[in-house]
Formats: sequence, structure tokens, C-alpha cells
Amino acid sequence: MSKKILIVDDEAHIRMLIEQTLEDLEDEGVEFLTADNGQSALELIQSEKPNIVFLDVMMPKMNGMDVCKKVKQDLKMDDVFIILLTAKGQEIDRQKGQEVGANIYMTKPFDPEVLLNKAIQVLGLEK
Repeated sequence: MSKKILIVDDEAHIRMLIEQTLEDLEDEGVEFLTADNGQSALELIQSEKPNIVFLDVMMPKMNGMDVCKKVKQDLKMDDVFIILLTAKGQEIDRQKGQEVGANIYMTKPFDPEVLLNKAIQVLGLEK
């Protein structure tokens, strides 16, 4: 079964940046999916069941916190690893991220190396 990564951000250049950061994983057979708002992200998560979701917090239609909460608490999809990405790095935001079930909370600008290593680790692709 192929491994899937869903990249969700309402800014196209950030989606592209994350995809470029992770592009080496394509050689490992990882498939990339993208969404530009929370609503379509939720639909994709339910239909595609990605292994990892890089999820922006501030988005139209449905924010990342709500998407995360729905996936983890309502749909009980615990096997979907959610990494919340946000420009807001305050402790309160971090706590909110944990409350809704995010596996990891990362602040932008993120270190591409950290992003890639985390994806490799979660997907079990340790070299």
C-alpha cells in the first residue's frame, strides 16, 4: 500500500515549499495530496486516509484546529499523524493543538530538514 502525505495550506507557495522539501520521498513511493482549505482537507483525509497531514492552522472554510479535532475526536482516525503548522507559536496555541489531538505542533517558518526527518520517521522510512 502506498504511503500518502497530505499538505494543507491556503497559501500555494507554502504547499509548494513543503512538497519540495519532501520530494525525495517520492522515490520511496510516497504520494502527495494537497488541499487549500480545511473543508477539502477533511474530505481528502476521509477518502484517502493519508499517513501524515501537514496542516496549516489559519485557513478559510475550516481552520486546522477544527479539522484536527474532527479527524482525531469525531472520526477517531488515530492512525493519521497530524502535524499542525502555524505562525502562532504561543504556548496557549500549542496547548490548543494538543487538546484537539495534533501529534506535533510546529511553528512557521519551519526547518525543512526537521520536516523531512519527521516524515521519514513517521512513515517508517529510516535510511
